[in-house]
Amino acid sequence: MDFFTWLTTKRKTLGTMTAAELRAEEMLLENDCNRMLAKVTKLAGDKQKVVAQGATEKTPELRRTFAQQFDLLHTEQMMVSRQLNIRSKERLTVSRLRMLRENTQAARVGQPGRMLIRDADLALIERLIENDKIGSELYQERLDQILQLGHEADESGAAVSPAAQELMRIWGDMDAGLIKDSKEAFDEAERRVRERERAEG
Repeated sequence: MDFFTWLTTKRKTLGTMTAAELRAEEMLLENDCNRMLAKVTKLAGDKQKVVAQGATEKTPELRRTFAQQFDLLHTEQMMVSRQLNIRSKERLTVSRLRMLRENTQAARVGQPGRMLIRDADLALIERLIENDKIGSELYQERLDQILQLGHEADESGAAVSPAAQELMRIWGDMDAGLIKDSKEAFDEAERRVRERERAEG
């Protein structure tokens, strides 16, 4: 049973869950994402080991075995990555609906049990989640359009914080070779955050 079938066949549908219920589902999905991410990372490490082993082996038969092992690991990594992409979009969906529920409750607009989303929109969201060609960023954009959450999400803290933006820039510097390793990246991130705090303070 897939994610949306499971949610919509419960006593409460995804659109009528309370903020607390949505948060509970969000945490379950987050745990799933963390588990899958760890699996993808491990498979990537295993692939690197196979490449290193094959490089030191001169026998064609053994190299062929290593190559086949690499192919199996790669296939599994792609399958888990696809599942991770789906779970990430599912988690984002529940997170957005939770924020929408909290916003309506805070504004005293929403009533208990009031639908947050129409069935037609839910069906569209499900198709977007299952489409492998739609990554998390594009999905987030489309989801916000469907839920009309753009500015509300930012005001609720869904946008990337200044500190997180600095870390994203640092990772970009690492990709470009401007920062050598993770320790230097951490030190640089700490320095930039402190500078920003002093400037804002």
